[in-house]
Amino acid sequence: MDSVAQKTTIVVPTFNERENLTKIVGLLATLEIPGLHVLVVDDNSPDGTGDVADALAADGPLPVSVLHRTEKNGLGRAYVAGMTRALDEGADVVIQMDADLSHPYQVVPDMLAALATTDAAVVLGSRYVDGGAVAEDWPWHRKALSAWANFYVNAILRLGVKDATAGFKAWRASTLRTIDVTSVQSNGYSFQVEMNYRTVQHGLTIAEVPIRFEERTDGVSKMSLGVQLESALVPWKLRFGRKR
Repeated sequence: MDSVAQKTTIVVPTFNERENLTKIVGLLATLEIPGLHVLVVDDNSPDGTGDVADALAADGPLPVSVLHRTEKNGLGRAYVAGMTRALDEGADVVIQMDADLSHPYQVVPDMLAALATTDAAVVLGSRYVDGGAVAEDWPWHRKALSAWANFYVNAILRLGVKDATAGFKAWRASTLRTIDVTSVQSNGYSFQVEMNYRTVQHGLTIAEVPIRFEERTDGVSKMSLGVQLESALVPWKLRFGRKR
């Protein structure tokens, strides 16, 4: 893959992330990656995040575009909309990245290098491979829930990855088309799981690079009871549902 000519689009879903959005775009600009773009998918944030995104698109340190959505119907829907737009606009690589600074931007070059030098269809930023870690200030029950979720998902779906619920990923555009990202219906963490499952079902390779996952610095978590319940049910639906 030609790293000079390729277009890499980082899709960043936002809802009330005005404080973090400017920071993350500024940090990504310091990487000086040729062909790097940021696509902000804002779900009509009442705090004005969409206006901040528009300002960055007009005069930011990186090429930024904005997809304004009129409803807030889940992280999965935001990612599907953003990935679809990125593919339509000619992205060669599409990266999923949270706006809350929990994903280490410094690892983006490592993820791109893994795509360029291996046959991986997608590269996960993994908390659970050698060299990976979770935030030290995570409470014990968060760490336990995360570890259990990975065990649970792999036991049901046999994905063969260490971090099955990872949300920091670099996808080849061809992979997203092969797994038909536009038809993915899951939300929350189950969105991440379904995307991995579709990749494995197509016989494609998932690679992992280590990251240190940090707690968000500003704003509040979007985790809800509904998201947790869906995340528990979706692996069973995928395992015993109709084969695609």
